[in-house]
Amino acid sequence: MTVFSSNSEVSAGPESSVSAVSWGAIIAGGVVAAAVTLLLTLLGTGLGLTMISPWSSQSASVMTLSVTTAIWIVIVQWLSAGLGGYMTGRLRTKWVAVHTDEVYFRDTAHGLLTWALATVLLAGVLGSALTSMIGTGIQAASTVTSGAAAAGVTKAVDGASGSSSYFVDSLLRPADPRKPAAGQQPGSDDNASAQIATILANSAVAGSVSPDDQSYLVQLVAAKTGLSEADAKARVDAILKKADDAKVKAQQAADAARKTGAKIALFGTLSLLIGAFIASVAAVLGGRERDDMKTF
Repeated sequence: MTVFSSNSEVSAGPESSVSAVSWGAIIAGGVVAAAVTLLLTLLGTGLGLTMISPWSSQSASVMTLSVTTAIWIVIVQWLSAGLGGYMTGRLRTKWVAVHTDEVYFRDTAHGLLTWALATVLLAGVLGSALTSMIGTGIQAASTVTSGAAAAGVTKAVDGASGSSSYFVDSLLRPADPRKPAAGQQPGSDDNASAQIATILANSAVAGSVSPDDQSYLVQLVAAKTGLSEADAKARVDAILKKADDAKVKAQQAADAARKTGAKIALFGTLSLLIGAFIASVAAVLGGRERDDMKTF
């Protein structure tokens, strides 16, 4: 073809019909990178399980496990990306009559494509695990935002069995466990349990028990248990304090799960980006060694 410049015409050779992308080398490098990732992940899982024990004195701390996991993720990503990129660079065919800068660019692109292929393969194999991890973080964030974590504070009365939560049972516990309260027949407190469970569930969502509901709880507990009004109020206050503590613990656990999910996602993204860079550099090194190899 003919290339026109401002000064003169420069003749160039015909354009090659062969693609500059060596898909065979890219697929080989991507498969190697994915296989190494799976192998090292399995190894890391085994090593991690050796650090965990049901006996607290023999188990590593949560901080130690988190740091160790983060370091291992980096090692896995970098080793697999580097090996996959290097394999791609060594396996691609030698480009003849191609400028050095173009060879450098092609090798870099080949390493990036190898990393992308390995990432897609792993996403297909580990897709359910990744989806579960991300979904857990999103669900935790939604739980904290909506206050649904407080649902763990109390269970609604089961219409089939009539069973109620620990807090409801604690409120309706008779003053004398050897006999029911005056005027009350055993097993006749199903309606009271339902009312208390509803109040506790509403307070868990609203954040507190309204004065009217708290006054009604005191009267209901006093009537159902045979306690004096003062003792019933003390019991109600104590149980509501326990329920509030349980709600706070549930919210803290959900918030911790949300933060952990966010850190894993951000750290994983950074690790993948660095892995892409390493795969590109490794492909350039592998390609350079391939081109410099002398035949005998």
